[in-house]
Amino acid sequence: MGCFAFFVTLLLAVSSYIHPSLAQSSTPTVYTDPDTGIIFDTWIVPATGSGASGVTTYGGLKFGMALPEDGLTTDATEFIGYLQCASNSSIATGWCGISLGGPMTNSLLLMAWPYDGEILTAFLWATGYDTPVQYTGDATLTQISSTVNSTHFTLLFHCQGCLAWDQDGATGSNPTSDSAVVLGWSQAIAAPSNPQCPASVTMAQHEAQSIFGAVLDSNAANPSYSEWAALATNTVTGACGGATATPTTTVTTTGTVTTTSTTATATVSGVPVPTATYDYIIVGGGAGGIPLADKLSEAGKSVLLIEKGPPSSGRWGGTLKPDWLDGTNLTRFDVPGLCNQIWVDSAGIACTDTDQMAGCVLGGGTAVNAGLWWKPNPIDWDYNFPTGWKSTDMSAAAGRVFSRIPGTDHPSMDGTLYLQQGFNVLASGLKAGGWAEITANSVPDQKNHTYAHTPYMFSNGERGGPMATYLVSAHARSNFKLWTDTTVKRVIRTGGHITGVEVEPQAAGGYAGVVNVTPISGRVILSAGTFGSAKLLLRSGIGPADQLAVVKGSSDGPTMISNSSWITLPVGYNLEDHTNTDTVISHPDVVFYDFYEAWDNPNATDESLYMDKRSGILTQAAPNIGPMFWDEISGADGIVRQLQWTARVEGSLGVENGKSMTMSQYLGRGATSRGRMTITNSLNTVVSTLPYLNDKNDVLAVIQGIKNLQDALKNVANLTWEFPDADTSVEDYVNNMLVSYTNRRSNHWIGANKMGTDDGRSGGSAVVDTNTKVYGTDNLFVVDASIFPGHVTTNPSSYIVTVAERAYERISALATATPGAKFAQCDGATWTGSFQCADGLTCTMKDVYYSQCL
Repeated sequence: MGCFAFFVTLLLAVSSYIHPSLAQSSTPTVYTDPDTGIIFDTWIVPATGSGASGVTTYGGLKFGMALPEDGLTTDATEFIGYLQCASNSSIATGWCGISLGGPMTNSLLLMAWPYDGEILTAFLWATGYDTPVQYTGDATLTQISSTVNSTHFTLLFHCQGCLAWDQDGATGSNPTSDSAVVLGWSQAIAAPSNPQCPASVTMAQHEAQSIFGAVLDSNAANPSYSEWAALATNTVTGACGGATATPTTTVTTTGTVTTTSTTATATVSGVPVPTATYDYIIVGGGAGGIPLADKLSEAGKSVLLIEKGPPSSGRWGGTLKPDWLDGTNLTRFDVPGLCNQIWVDSAGIACTDTDQMAGCVLGGGTAVNAGLWWKPNPIDWDYNFPTGWKSTDMSAAAGRVFSRIPGTDHPSMDGTLYLQQGFNVLASGLKAGGWAEITANSVPDQKNHTYAHTPYMFSNGERGGPMATYLVSAHARSNFKLWTDTTVKRVIRTGGHITGVEVEPQAAGGYAGVVNVTPISGRVILSAGTFGSAKLLLRSGIGPADQLAVVKGSSDGPTMISNSSWITLPVGYNLEDHTNTDTVISHPDVVFYDFYEAWDNPNATDESLYMDKRSGILTQAAPNIGPMFWDEISGADGIVRQLQWTARVEGSLGVENGKSMTMSQYLGRGATSRGRMTITNSLNTVVSTLPYLNDKNDVLAVIQGIKNLQDALKNVANLTWEFPDADTSVEDYVNNMLVSYTNRRSNHWIGANKMGTDDGRSGGSAVVDTNTKVYGTDNLFVVDASIFPGHVTTNPSSYIVTVAERAYERISALATATPGAKFAQCDGATWTGSFQCADGLTCTMKDVYYSQCL
């Protein structure tokens, strides 16, 4: 299967692709074009304000497909398309787009917009949640007809090479033989930049979007297809003035490193790496890397912390902020109420080398997330982690974490919780249903039929967390250095011993070259996150053979470590995320607060409260989270599965904001479904196997959890269940819901570099041992969420910091791997000792199980 077909996995038959909320058009409406006679299956997104339920958009949107005659039995790569989008001008305005694979990332994106009486189109590609680039594959679009008027623009077209794609080795398809396809759409009212030239067009942020399953009925395929396709004779290219739709390849030599990019980007000059060496190089300035840097520098070690992204908090030189924060040292990352802004403005913040949303800034996830801060549930350690990492082993580490970052469930400095109407509605029902209210971090083990106010890492009305504690104390030491805007390309190693890391600039001021660890005793710790650390291992010749072959075939190939030195480990397997299932209720007492509006135009009173007193609604994380509540479900397989519910005051699934609340169910500890992360030829990571609901008992737990919640809230007067509604059974609601990362992810990714005692070199499942050391190496470690064997009860940020504290104990207690004397063993398929040889000796392979210093 291509690396993209995975994005949609269904629980039941193809006819059950669609969640009821996406009623925009799972069942096709047959449309015959009156001018050409072409018959389309079409799917309609209703116009906002039309009274339609579910997802809507301004002016509505209609998309249709006609397939080749055998398109329902043989996967088609082309189709004839119909696209009608709203406009408010016959000259030029807005744009609309179709994702031909469903999600925004790693799908072929078709964008269309009116300009000067014509309709222009572009094929685009997004590797992450940032501005898409031009698609460089073989897709072509030829127009049959186009019309533009004061309300809509309509395009009929022949799209070849559009249902299977290849962007620098990232391949995928949307199979039509399943009698259904998964599509996504988006729409923006604002016109794109450079609209006259498709080769350089830049899309404005869309106002509306969704993903949906589209059933293909017998009308979709037609024996007249070839005749209809022949009507496509018009190639509309726009006026580009010499621009080309093919990105150029930019080669930039900076310092001692040559980097190659396949997309046209501005040249970045790197700062040559200084000659200093370090006892520890830590890659990734997030929840794992920052605490480790502090602990190790406190112990007297020289430490270099390398962060790929720019500074975030104003304390560390961050500058991204709305106008009303000008003149302060606060940025968007410091003000809790602005945390949701990343979902509408992620440029320069979101990682661009993964198909998931991740923060590539100093602080990582702790800089961009909602800041939820949970004292770990002891059973999470006991159930998931190996000996040495049980709850009794982790107690002291957790104590240290919460002594530095105690958190608070009353973040406003005046002690008031603001706009609690939504909390009160749900809490009243939970209490009446027999659920108990708790102070969550006072009783972390009480996570069954309990509810609580939300605790955050915030302090003094600002974000706080590791950047305001561990990083502050580390930064005060002369033996600590921090580099930002610097990407680590790979670790440099001889066999299983790492001598340094190769870096290149991510932005101006970043470093280029090779920075080395202290000879013999130096160590490297990867804390770049579940995807980032796995990617670094793969680029360093550590991982499954199929993935290392992909890297070898990429731009890394000429300088990649020899395949004779590859270390075969199951990097990328065991991938897990909290499985999200959204439900929606409405109640007349709920009061909505527009945190997005607070970015440009905050309420004057709220702005004053925050700026003058660090009080008010802006000290609470958007979008007014709470209550949090928990349930445990005993499965037929004997496993107790943990559910966490996160309620927030906003609509979803097409229900408008105002009186609605979304309650997101996270399936955590005990879930058995797992996925896989892989790497593409363009060196981007993708979720190639979804980790959601691959086990029937996981599905049943999700169903039972919703039923338990419905039962608890049944006596709340005037409460209306929007999704699932009164006419939909919970079984149908869950079983018919699309399973895609776009709607089931929580962005709590873990597990791709699993910790365990079963050495992955010998067929086991573990990448790192119980000292967090990568199997097959003597001085390379991984400390972040990627080493978690299984998921935890709650949002994982505090667990990652706790793991870092515990990893410090384990790593610092390890004896230095000293060079071997003549005839000493230095490598082998199961070797766990030193991979170094004394000066003048070379580690020489005898067979796969034994190498010695000669």
